[in-house]
Amino acid sequence: MNSLRILLTLSLMAIVCGGCGKLTEPAAGPTEKAALPTQAQPKLRTLKLWLGAEEMNAELALTQKEQQTGMMFRTNMTENAGMLFPLPATQQASFWMANCPLPLSAAYIDPEGIIREIHDLQPYNTNPVQSASDNIRFVLETPRGWFERHHIGAGTLIRTEQGTLMETFFSRR
Repeated sequence: MNSLRILLTLSLMAIVCGGCGKLTEPAAGPTEKAALPTQAQPKLRTLKLWLGAEEMNAELALTQKEQQTGMMFRTNMTENAGMLFPLPATQQASFWMANCPLPLSAAYIDPEGIIREIHDLQPYNTNPVQSASDNIRFVLETPRGWFERHHIGAGTLIRTEQGTLMETFFSRR
């Protein structure tokens, strides 16, 4: 049982999933640091999201590389823009701000599409900001303070034109 728990923990640590960051991993050596992105990625495909009554266009970080790069090296973000990270599994999310000059806010969202936590992230801060819950399936990064300015808090449901977040990203059609 103990070895199963260790194996699961190591598996989760190996999954890359951060915007201006990634899941917390053991301290990186010189070879691992070289693997971090060195420039901003081009604008990603977008999808309209509804957070309660508020509307937002979010870039979609879908691949491992897109999720690892996230908002790194980007120097601006419009007010109603965001970046959505559908995580590969429901987990305890942990994002950091390596190589990210923009102050961001991150919503940790459960599989039902409900915001469970909102955290402010500091530019260039490589200390992981971990969710309190291990029931997180999506993370939405926005300009810092966006949730507060738009009166969006924990308990808000997020939907897309295709329906729920799970239906949009993980439906087996």
